[in-house]
Amino acid sequence: MYIPEQFTEENFERITGLIKSNPFGMLITMQDNSPFVSHLPFLFDSCFGTHGKLIAHMAKENPQWHSLISSESVLVVFNGAHGYISPTWYSNSGVPTWNYAVVHLHGNPTLIEDSAELEDILVKLTDEFESKNQNSWKLNLSEEKKEKKEKLLKMIVGFEIKIHKIEGKFKLSQNRSPQDQQNVINELGKSAQCGDIELSKFMESYFAADSQKPHGM
Repeated sequence: MYIPEQFTEENFERITGLIKSNPFGMLITMQDNSPFVSHLPFLFDSCFGTHGKLIAHMAKENPQWHSLISSESVLVVFNGAHGYISPTWYSNSGVPTWNYAVVHLHGNPTLIEDSAELEDILVKLTDEFESKNQNSWKLNLSEEKKEKKEKLLKMIVGFEIKIHKIEGKFKLSQNRSPQDQQNVINELGKSAQCGDIELSKFMESYFAADSQKPHGM
């Protein structure tokens, strides 16, 4: 990914926050000399190793899981807030652009074949996303009949990806003046376009955190 220096994001807390707020990622592998992409929900374990690991599963009918056996490294992309930026929002000259935040994670995939570990993945994923639901639902495969449980587990493939490289690009008007940055935040906040208010809040939080850093950081 092309990342100009001013848009490089290396703050692990910010990167972790983007992934956990936008867990529906794109798993990209090579298959028959062509890119293959699956859109999947992921859990990010930021405490594992140096860069963390991703946990997920896919339908067994999805042929991409075969690539996880032969691939030494795969790419997972997480997109955060994004939106169009008009040059009319600047106090001086400029050109149209697009602001966005994105994280690329490169890692080594491993299939999860043990049924107990696979069940654990399903429970963790369900618990994570049901925690956002007022009427929380619990997955309890232990209450299912053995035959049904085995059938369900055979329909999916679990895997984990141990991350060895993280690329963060937060393009949020850092190359513009503080006044222009505030203008962009204000205009996005008034927009009716889908996602613009989210981007406005994201930029506001980003620059507020930067302004609290001690001088010289």
